[in-house]
Formats: sequence, structure tokens, C-alpha cells
Amino acid sequence: MTRLAQTAGLNDIQREILSTVRDFVDKEIIPVATQLEHRDEYPTEIVAGLKELGLFGLMIPEEYGGLGESLLTYALCVEEIARGWMSVSGIINTHFIVAYMLKQHGTQEQKDTFLPRMALGEVRGAFSMSEPALGSDVSAISSKGVKDGDEYVLNGQKMWLTNGGTSTLVAVLCRSDEGHPEGTAPHKSMTTFLIEKEPGFGEVRPGLTIPGKIDKMGYKGVDTTELIMDDLRIPANRVLGGTTGRGFYQMMDGVEVGRVNVAARGCGVAQRAFELGVSYAQQRHTFGKPIAQHQAIQFKLAEMATKVEAAHAMMVNAARKKDSGERNDLEAGMAKYLASEYCKEVVEDAFRIHGGYGFSKEYEIERLYREAPMLLIGEGTAEIQKMIIGRRLLEEYRFQG
Repeated sequence: MTRLAQTAGLNDIQREILSTVRDFVDKEIIPVATQLEHRDEYPTEIVAGLKELGLFGLMIPEEYGGLGESLLTYALCVEEIARGWMSVSGIINTHFIVAYMLKQHGTQEQKDTFLPRMALGEVRGAFSMSEPALGSDVSAISSKGVKDGDEYVLNGQKMWLTNGGTSTLVAVLCRSDEGHPEGTAPHKSMTTFLIEKEPGFGEVRPGLTIPGKIDKMGYKGVDTTELIMDDLRIPANRVLGGTTGRGFYQMMDGVEVGRVNVAARGCGVAQRAFELGVSYAQQRHTFGKPIAQHQAIQFKLAEMATKVEAAHAMMVNAARKKDSGERNDLEAGMAKYLASEYCKEVVEDAFRIHGGYGFSKEYEIERLYREAPMLLIGEGTAEIQKMIIGRRLLEEYRFQG
């Protein structure tokens, strides 16, 4: 049989891209990932290699200098990159979401200004919804943008900003009551603002501070930060799409494709965990034979492989649904939920196969064991996914009594 998680129906260009990415992962990411992760070091050389491959412009239209590829192609590339080191896929993902939001919702001037440089990786994107006190309750956002002549003045504190330090363009969701009378539903009085900044930490432009990296259990290397706006002034032409009050829908559109990305990350990490587990099981001997020959380990490997295949299939289905132009929040929610849960379980089973050595930092599975939990909460917790899935199912199966 071929290796797990094969995708039927790909064209020659897609296969060539995936082959190139997989080769890059095997040669440039896997050999250094654990060392860089233990040092919490940003993968500068890896990112430079991804820029050379054109991955920062993978889904940006050709007219703006990108490759114009599909969400499916992008998701499969993310799967390969996460197999090498999940943090690298996070660097790409936030950039991709901002580029996608610009492509779908930006004014022509915004597209012309940012997309060509984003395709080259010269402008690096990040996006920000969450705040310290709101968690998954996006409607409770308190950061605010107030119109002042030809500018907006932004105030508030944002949280869990991936690429917060290294990015140069941040899409930030804020309340903007202008033109939205009191009593307007919260999601109809939100606006996405495009904030340009210098890379780094501290005050990166007047009124905007990136305090520093948040120290995390896993998902290291990539910078996760807060973002503080204190009378930050930006021109009115940096409202995404040029019209206030549409930010919630723009962000949800971005998060929807982001959920496919997180599902792809879960698939990639699970694949790597299976590879490590099945390899170690054939090397480690107990009671006179490799542990892979013990029925208990074979059962575990069978369960792991089945979960890898199932998660991959659902991720591919969600990506293809979005590429077709259809609504895919149900499929994306299911794929994100299943892939992240299965990833956690496959990683834990690989960890168990390694026995005591899985607890050693000399073994790669230790890193995966700390990385997998982030997928359970990124782009919406399992509980949020189940709410989305449940509501959509009730729409499709409405009782006709």
C-alpha cells in the first residue's frame, strides 16, 4: 500500500507542489525543528526557504504575483509543513488568512497595495480578534475605533496574536458604532482595520505596542503576543472593504478557511506521530521480539492509522467544498473538530508506544505531545465547533411537523 493520507484527483501542478514541499520539510524542517523548538527560536532560515518556494503567495491570484492555487492545495501544503513542525504552519496560516480577507473583501486600492508584496513575503500578515476577557465570545469585543476626520482612533487590548512581532500588517477587529445606532446587534457594529507596523517588540508605531512573546507550553518558535492600542491613529482608507460594520462577517469568512487550515495541521501532526510510533515499534524489542509484533501494539497502530485517514478525508472534503464556492461552515467545523481530537489521540498513542523514552526531550514525540493541545482550542474550541455543527444540522434537518 502507499503511505497514509493520499489525496485522489490532484492535477500535475498540485502533485509537483506537494512533492516539492514534502522534500523541503524532510530536508530543511524535520532535522532542526526540535532543536529550534526547545530554544523557542524563530525559524528564520526555514521562513526564507518558504518565501523562495512562493508559499506566501500560494493562494494569492496570479495578477498580484501569487500562484493562484486553491484552498485544497494550500491545505495539503499546510499538512506537510505541520508534519515537520506545526509552528511553521502557524506562521503561514495567519499571513494566509489576511491575504484571503484582502482578496475577498478589500477595496481595489487595498488589494493593489498589499497583495503583491504579500505574495513575495515582503509584507507579512497577522490577524486579531481575541481579547483578554472574552475568549470565544466575539460579540463581547471592547476594543473600539472612533472616526476623527479622515482618520480612526483605535483603543483597546488584543490577545493571542500569532506573528504579532514579525508581522508588518495586522487585521484587527474592533467595535465601531459610527452609523450604527444604539441597540444594533453587536456583530453588525464591528469593523476590521488594517494596521501597518514595523516588525519587532515594544512601541512599533505611535500608539501601538507589542509587549513581547507569550511563554507557551508548546507551539514555540512562532511569536504569540498581545497588541495594545492607545490612541492609535490610522487613515480611514485602512478600513477593510472601505465600509464599517462588516468586520464580523469578514473575520468569520477568514476563520472558516482558517479552520480548514487547523484541520490540516492536525492531520500533519497526527501523520508524523504515526510515523514515529510505527518506526519505534519495529525497533524496540520486548520479550524477544519487536513490540510491533505484539497484538496490543498492532491494535494501537491500526486505530492510529484509521484516525489519520479519517481526519485527512474530512479535511479534504471541507477544502473542496469551499473551493467550489459553496458554504462550508458545517464541513469545516466537522473537519477541525475531528482532526484536532484525533490528532491528540494519535499523538498520545505514539507517546505510549515510546514508553519512558517518550518523556525524554531527545525524542521528537515529546515535542508533538506539547504541540497537539493547541489545536483543540485554535480557531475555536471543540465546544464552539459542536455548536456550529449542531445549528447547521438543525437547519438542514428542520422538523416539518
